[in-house]
Amino acid sequence: MLYAYDRRGTGELPVAEKELIRATEKAYDLYLYLLALYIELADLSLARMEIAMNKRMPTDEDLNPRRRFVDNPYITYLRESPEFNTALVDHKISWSGNSEIIRLIYNEIADWTVFDDYLNGDCADTPGDRKLLYQLLTRKILSSDNLISHLEDSSIYWNDDLDFAALMIGKTLRRIKLHDYDGELLLPLFRDDDDREFVKELLRNAILKSKFLRDLIERSTTNWEIERIALMDILVMQLALTEIIVFPEIPVKVTLNEYIEVSKYYCTPKSSTFINGILDKIVKEMRQEELFVKSGRGLVGEGTGPAQ
Repeated sequence: MLYAYDRRGTGELPVAEKELIRATEKAYDLYLYLLALYIELADLSLARMEIAMNKRMPTDEDLNPRRRFVDNPYITYLRESPEFNTALVDHKISWSGNSEIIRLIYNEIADWTVFDDYLNGDCADTPGDRKLLYQLLTRKILSSDNLISHLEDSSIYWNDDLDFAALMIGKTLRRIKLHDYDGELLLPLFRDDDDREFVKELLRNAILKSKFLRDLIERSTTNWEIERIALMDILVMQLALTEIIVFPEIPVKVTLNEYIEVSKYYCTPKSSTFINGILDKIVKEMRQEELFVKSGRGLVGEGTGPAQ
């Protein structure tokens, strides 16, 4: 969102904040969408079994199909969960009309050795059932060109959210207590109201303090003209510095580690080293000038005060 705001050159801050929340909500929709894909894949597998059994001359394998995936208890739980089904309706999540994509993804899975070994395994191995679903997601589904193309066509917000969705799904699978439908299944979009406000405050201050922050960056990159530094590198540093200044309860080290990881995802291969060095230099100067004050948990690593 910060990149989009910067590229437009002009814009209203409330609009940018609204777009940010919408993008976050769409990431949550992707989480639900991919969870629902498990059910669609199991339904397709069952449909193929039924077709094979009704052939004029079915084989022994047709008459005795390997049902472990179809009967996977975690998929059954999702299928029967009132909470999950309500969420699908509320968020208008459906794979209806996308049978071809489901077929293509299933074909990719069906040829996978790990999946074949799973079908031949112990049907009473419940931990194995959960492990298989996570492996399918992280090692096959999310690397499917067919799925990625489909998601890009479905929502402009989903390009960068696959890792987030995988993390959420992994946590959700671990939350499932089979045969107990009263427990909480789905993770919330935000942990609490403070989290929602954090998102908006971070963007708002990164925009409002843009000139001040870029002056800091330019002052610490004397061997570089700021126009020659990749825009994403600048924006990552801008967000990191915003977090350090605006959120006193977050330790500096935590912020720096987070944004070095962000740079590995959004910037060039060499950016993380560059950004790490520049931010380290800026933070030292900011401490000396007392441009930020940490409190509570944010004091971790700060000694007795911000100038230490």
